[in-house]
Amino acid sequence: MAKKRLFTTRNMVLAGILVTLLGDLMFALNDTMGKWLVASFSVGQVLFIRSIGAFVILAPMVARQGVDRLVWVERPGLQVARVVLSTLDTGLFYTAVIYMPLADVLAFYMAAPIYVAVASHLFLGEKVGWRRWLAILIGFAGVLVALRPSPDSLSLASLFAVAGSLSFGLLLVLNRVLRGTSDATLVTWQTAGALLIGAAMMAVMGDWVTPTAFELGATLLLGIVSCVAHLLITRGLKLAPASTLAPLQYSLLLWGVVFGYLFFGDVPAANIWIGSGIIVLAGLFIFHRQNVKAEVPPESVPRGVN
Repeated sequence: MAKKRLFTTRNMVLAGILVTLLGDLMFALNDTMGKWLVASFSVGQVLFIRSIGAFVILAPMVARQGVDRLVWVERPGLQVARVVLSTLDTGLFYTAVIYMPLADVLAFYMAAPIYVAVASHLFLGEKVGWRRWLAILIGFAGVLVALRPSPDSLSLASLFAVAGSLSFGLLLVLNRVLRGTSDATLVTWQTAGALLIGAAMMAVMGDWVTPTAFELGATLLLGIVSCVAHLLITRGLKLAPASTLAPLQYSLLLWGVVFGYLFFGDVPAANIWIGSGIIVLAGLFIFHRQNVKAEVPPESVPRGVN
């Protein structure tokens, strides 16, 4: 019986790893599709149509759990803040990839766990030892290497990427605080927020471009792919320990390099390679120390760049 239980547990962990890797691949596809679409359409229009596509997945989930759980939520103020951060994360990401290679933008987003560690210490009162503080400082150094802040090389797009990754990191912290709220409710409200902000951006800018049937379908598919990716990552966390799955998030950077080269001909610059390496090593050490001190919370595992 004990051997059978151990075999079942190992199978569940393996399934969790495979599901999580598939979820990361779906997020990488989402990011690649988004970069392709914002080359032809405004960020507001992509946000708007993408959100409509996401409701193809979300509507049945909300119907199954009941509308009451969507309306009556814990800590409404933080729920609104989470929607704002989620929309900023997605909007800034799409804006950055208009001007930067996909892998370059993802490199900045790989620093999110470092931001989570700092924010958790400042706002949640979680103790961070000297080893993790050292790793945090090294991780920030990696961000600076990737950013290469000089008058000649610093761009507005790279600042968008950094601001987006900060929004993403704070979003992860709020996910931890609001962990009592169902995934369907959280994703539905953040999708509704993106839809409203996208509509407002189009109204202000007046930059609607009528898409072809193929382009419309691709943008709607973008929302579906993102939703499926969220569900896969969530399922993976239910099958395997978060400490096992946490380092797998860095596969996003690998996919970013591969897809960026295949679809856009992008090759990351040397400072991006070096900065990414520093960020990944620092992040892995933080995960390790969190695993030593306490189990890595599920919310510390990014559910994807967007």
